[in-house]
Amino acid sequence: MQDFSEQQHKEVREHLDLLREEIDAKLDEYTQFGSECPKSLMEPIRYSLLSPGKRIRPIMTLLACEICGSVRSRAIPAACAIEMIHTYSIIHDDLPALDNDDLRRGQLTCHIQFDEASAILAGDALLTYAFEILAKKVFPLGLAGECIGVLAEACGPRKMVGGQADDMTWNQSGVSSLELLESIHHRKTGMLILAALRMGAIIAGGSNLQRRKLEEYGQNYGLAFQITDDLLDWIGDEETTGKRVRKDKSQGKLTFPTYLGLEESKKQARERVEAACNALDNFKSNNIAYQSFIGLAMHLLERKK
Repeated sequence: MQDFSEQQHKEVREHLDLLREEIDAKLDEYTQFGSECPKSLMEPIRYSLLSPGKRIRPIMTLLACEICGSVRSRAIPAACAIEMIHTYSIIHDDLPALDNDDLRRGQLTCHIQFDEASAILAGDALLTYAFEILAKKVFPLGLAGECIGVLAEACGPRKMVGGQADDMTWNQSGVSSLELLESIHHRKTGMLILAALRMGAIIAGGSNLQRRKLEEYGQNYGLAFQITDDLLDWIGDEETTGKRVRKDKSQGKLTFPTYLGLEESKKQARERVEAACNALDNFKSNNIAYQSFIGLAMHLLERKK
């Protein structure tokens, strides 16, 4: 993995902050629905979507577009669409019927701040609105169709939702294995990360090699992200993470620390981060986008939230 100078760290932070600001501004613009959308629906949508998230997935869409040699503004609609899908998924995951969480991103979850019906409808609206944005804002239309296909597959029954279903029911089978654990989280967490990268590369007209290397990065990043997320439930603190901790542990959920232990989980995270960084060796000439991808991966090993 590359060692960054203090100046490079500063440049990466500034670039990621800039991308985050661009995404937040567009999300704000896209959700100024006007009188056609009921206030009772617009408020929970904006409350959840504009909450202070890390914006990792949409940032990756913009970086993928940049690293493949195109102007990132072309990928802004796709970046916003993937954040809408991610937000819909966590609104619904937080509901009492699923994870039953009351804190997310340092604020009350949508169904606690409003009510369950409002949360369900806000999630439904964001899910469908994401595809409206892709269909109407990505050009040419052929690229819009390709992005729609990529995102629909990633969040559908065989991928994200299927992973969530297995995560909820794995203990009924009485079977647990590292293969099952990785399969659940490749679908539940990793597929949206891969979709983010794929859409950025599609919009930029990236080569087959570029797309393969970005996917290799995404597959390793996705597992490293989930491992470190699981570790935070064990060793993180609520004030920093902005969500409840020790919950997975107390419920005996199938997580990396429960299956592998703390030290082996940390080792696996380091190996996945290193593999993610190595996958991008062909992109080293594209400095700031390459360095930003490396910075995102390396940051996983220092995660506090």
